[in-house]
Amino acid sequence: MKFILNLEYAALLLLGVCAFAATDWSWWWFAALFFLPDVSMAAYLFGPKAGAWTYNLFHHFGVAVLLYLAGSYFSTAELELAGIMMFSHSSFDRLLGYGLKYTDSFQFTHLGKIGKKRT
Repeated sequence: MKFILNLEYAALLLLGVCAFAATDWSWWWFAALFFLPDVSMAAYLFGPKAGAWTYNLFHHFGVAVLLYLAGSYFSTAELELAGIMMFSHSSFDRLLGYGLKYTDSFQFTHLGKIGKKRT
Protein backbone atom coordinates (compact mmCIF):
# COMPACT_ATOMS: atom_id res chain seq x y z
CA MET A 1 0.00 0.00 0.00
CA LYS A 2 2.85 2.38 0.83
CA PHE A 3 4.29 1.90 -2.67
CA ILE A 4 0.95 2.79 -4.27
CA LEU A 5 0.62 5.91 -2.12
CA ASN A 6 4.17 6.97 -2.98
CA LEU A 7 3.47 6.42 -6.66
CA GLU A 8 0.36 8.57 -6.36
CA TYR A 9 2.22 11.37 -4.57
CA ALA A 10 5.04 11.23 -7.15
CA ALA A 11 2.43 11.60 -9.91
CA LEU A 12 0.87 14.57 -8.08
CA LEU A 13 4.30 16.18 -7.72
CA LEU A 14 4.85 15.71 -11.44
CA LEU A 15 1.45 17.30 -12.07
CA GLY A 16 2.51 20.29 -9.98
CA VAL A 17 5.78 20.60 -11.90
CA CYS A 18 3.90 20.40 -15.21
CA ALA A 19 1.44 23.05 -14.02
CA PHE A 20 4.36 25.30 -13.14
CA ALA A 21 5.98 24.63 -16.52
CA ALA A 22 2.80 25.90 -18.18
CA THR A 23 3.19 29.30 -16.50
CA ASP A 24 5.38 32.21 -17.54
CA TRP A 25 7.30 32.15 -14.24
CA SER A 26 11.05 31.54 -14.29
CA TRP A 27 12.22 28.24 -12.77
CA TRP A 28 14.19 30.03 -10.08
CA TRP A 29 10.80 30.99 -8.59
CA PHE A 30 9.96 27.31 -8.25
CA ALA A 31 13.22 26.65 -6.41
CA ALA A 32 12.88 29.74 -4.23
CA LEU A 33 9.27 29.09 -3.20
CA PHE A 34 9.24 25.30 -2.98
CA PHE A 35 9.86 25.06 0.77
CA LEU A 36 7.97 28.24 1.73
CA PRO A 37 4.96 26.31 3.13
CA ASP A 38 7.28 24.86 5.79
CA VAL A 39 7.49 28.30 7.40
CA SER A 40 4.10 27.37 8.85
CA MET A 41 5.94 25.09 11.29
CA ALA A 42 6.88 28.23 13.22
CA ALA A 43 3.35 28.13 14.67
CA TYR A 44 4.49 25.18 16.80
CA LEU A 45 6.16 27.83 18.98
CA PHE A 46 2.61 28.58 20.19
CA GLY A 47 1.86 24.95 21.00
CA PRO A 48 0.97 21.73 19.18
CA LYS A 49 -2.65 22.70 18.50
CA ALA A 50 -1.77 26.02 16.81
CA GLY A 51 1.15 24.37 15.04
CA ALA A 52 -0.91 21.49 13.66
CA TRP A 53 -3.72 23.77 12.54
CA THR A 54 -1.38 26.17 10.72
CA TYR A 55 0.78 23.42 9.25
CA ASN A 56 -2.29 21.60 7.94
CA LEU A 57 -3.68 24.78 6.40
CA PHE A 58 -0.49 25.33 4.41
CA HIS A 59 -0.15 21.66 3.41
CA HIS A 60 -3.73 20.84 2.41
CA PHE A 61 -4.37 19.83 -1.19
CA GLY A 62 -7.83 21.39 -1.10
CA VAL A 63 -6.49 24.81 -0.10
CA ALA A 64 -3.86 24.58 -2.83
CA VAL A 65 -6.46 23.75 -5.48
CA LEU A 66 -8.76 26.56 -4.26
CA LEU A 67 -5.89 29.06 -4.48
CA TYR A 68 -5.10 27.94 -8.01
CA LEU A 69 -8.74 28.09 -9.10
CA ALA A 70 -9.20 31.53 -7.53
CA GLY A 71 -6.11 32.70 -9.39
CA SER A 72 -7.47 31.33 -12.64
CA TYR A 73 -10.91 32.83 -12.09
CA PHE A 74 -9.61 36.28 -11.12
CA SER A 75 -6.69 36.15 -13.60
CA THR A 76 -4.19 36.57 -10.78
CA ALA A 77 -0.92 34.85 -11.64
CA GLU A 78 0.37 35.15 -8.06
CA LEU A 79 -2.58 33.18 -6.65
CA GLU A 80 -2.15 30.53 -9.31
CA LEU A 81 1.54 30.32 -8.42
CA ALA A 82 0.73 30.01 -4.71
CA GLY A 83 -1.65 27.15 -5.44
CA ILE A 84 0.86 25.35 -7.65
CA MET A 85 3.63 25.73 -5.09
CA MET A 86 1.48 24.54 -2.19
CA PHE A 87 0.29 21.57 -4.25
CA SER A 88 3.80 20.64 -5.37
CA HIS A 89 5.31 21.03 -1.91
CA SER A 90 2.53 19.05 -0.23
CA SER A 91 2.94 16.25 -2.78
CA PHE A 92 6.67 16.16 -2.07
CA ASP A 93 6.09 16.07 1.69
CA ARG A 94 3.61 13.22 1.38
CA LEU A 95 6.06 11.35 -0.86
CA LEU A 96 8.57 11.57 2.01
CA GLY A 97 5.96 10.38 4.51
CA TYR A 98 5.13 13.74 6.10
CA GLY A 99 1.37 13.90 6.38
CA LEU A 100 -1.11 16.30 7.92
CA LYS A 101 -0.50 16.71 11.64
CA TYR A 102 -2.55 15.67 14.62
CA THR A 103 -2.65 18.06 17.58
CA ASP A 104 -0.85 15.60 19.92
CA SER A 105 2.61 16.46 18.58
CA PHE A 106 4.49 17.12 15.37
CA GLN A 107 5.40 13.43 15.02
CA PHE A 108 1.80 12.19 14.66
CA THR A 109 0.52 12.47 11.08
CA HIS A 110 -2.30 10.98 9.06
CA LEU A 111 0.33 8.83 7.31
CA GLY A 112 1.74 7.48 10.57
CA LYS A 113 4.36 8.50 13.10
CA ILE A 114 7.49 10.25 11.83
CA GLY A 115 10.87 10.86 13.41
CA LYS A 116 13.66 8.86 15.00
CA LYS A 117 11.52 7.21 17.67
CA ARG A 118 8.91 5.61 15.41
CA THR A 119 7.36 2.49 16.91
